[in-house]
Amino acid sequence: MATRLRITALAAAIGLVGITGCGAADMTKQASPYAAAQGAKTVTLSVQSWVGAQANVAVASYLLEHELGYRVDTVQVDEVPAWDALSQGRVDAILEDWGHPEQEDRYVKDKKTIEPGGGLGVTGHIGWFVPTYFAKAHPDVTDWRNLDKYADQLRTPESGGKGQLLDGSPSYVTNDKALVENLKLDYQVVFAGSEAAQITQIKQFAKQKKPFLSYWYKPQWLFEKVPMTEVKLPAYKEGCDADPEKVACAYPHTPLQKFLNSTFSKKGGEAADFLKKFNWTTDQQNDVALMIAEQKLSPEEAARKWVEKNETTWRKWLPKKK
Repeated sequence: MATRLRITALAAAIGLVGITGCGAADMTKQASPYAAAQGAKTVTLSVQSWVGAQANVAVASYLLEHELGYRVDTVQVDEVPAWDALSQGRVDAILEDWGHPEQEDRYVKDKKTIEPGGGLGVTGHIGWFVPTYFAKAHPDVTDWRNLDKYADQLRTPESGGKGQLLDGSPSYVTNDKALVENLKLDYQVVFAGSEAAQITQIKQFAKQKKPFLSYWYKPQWLFEKVPMTEVKLPAYKEGCDADPEKVACAYPHTPLQKFLNSTFSKKGGEAADFLKKFNWTTDQQNDVALMIAEQKLSPEEAARKWVEKNETTWRKWLPKKK
């Protein structure tokens, strides 16, 4: 995410190859058998644990295997360690990055071990959301300055007498604790433990028509099942989140980017060319994500169904035949 944003991890329920869920061991220190394999048609993709990123990898893997004849390995690595793994050639590509300026300075500008792979075509945004049914009943809750007015209604046993701001996995960094403190709000950040647990809680709240305040993000398929309305935080301005401890502004809207290991970018042949051209819309990503997360299709099956219906889109990503 742009400037220190981290999307919380989606759960284990999504069974992408090589992923065992949010509690999966960090594979950063393990080299994939396919990574940087000289002379072999192999590719290793870093897959983040939220469903949109998994949708990217599912479709890219399917096409690399079925259209270009590559063997694809996927490795789950947390966001910052993924940059280290990419720099060292343990993975070949990251297909959805939300902005890591420190890593870009170190690996792209200084060490030149990583190269930009172009835009994904999807714009991401993190924010605080309340259920739309609660926003309609209490329109002023969508202004952060009125949140304390509703703290009592948003209190839970886990929030220690304050209103609850529900986050996902504690292993991913967000600005939320700093925002609560710096905006002097009567709220406590409570981590669900994983994004699957967060989704479960949101669905339970919605089923009972209870109010909730949650860290959430777009694009995300859950909006189709539980309509949510964003709470307006102080406007984002460039640099307002430069100091993580002093953040008092909204999260930005971030065009999501791809990054490739520099050696792979230059010598990865058709696979590198294909990944640089891989570019789709938020709606297209959500189509695949919904099949994986809600319809419980395997990532490969979801990718197959999408590929069968969208040849005019993906055909443009393939290298031109000589």
